[in-house]
Amino acid sequence: MRRIAWSPKSIRVFKRIVRQNPQLRPLIEQTLQQLAEDAFHPSLRTHKLTGNLSGIWACSIDYSYRVLFEFVDEEATILLLNLGSHDEVY
Repeated sequence: MRRIAWSPKSIRVFKRIVRQNPQLRPLIEQTLQQLAEDAFHPSLRTHKLTGNLSGIWACSIDYSYRVLFEFVDEEATILLLNLGSHDEVY
């Protein structure tokens, strides 16, 4: 199981999302738990990004919301970079 680390930006965005959409909190927490257990579980639809976001990975919270992250410490830790809708994070 990998450790989840939060960047300052991801903490701010998480708080904002939960304040605006409290019903998303359990879904986000469930997604992060699954990410820590198996980052490539099919339900997450994990994929590597290209272009300006090369080297960063993304997974789905639901149809609209995504999590952007990086593997660090030889993939033992996942650093959350950003959360939000598709248009906000890309």
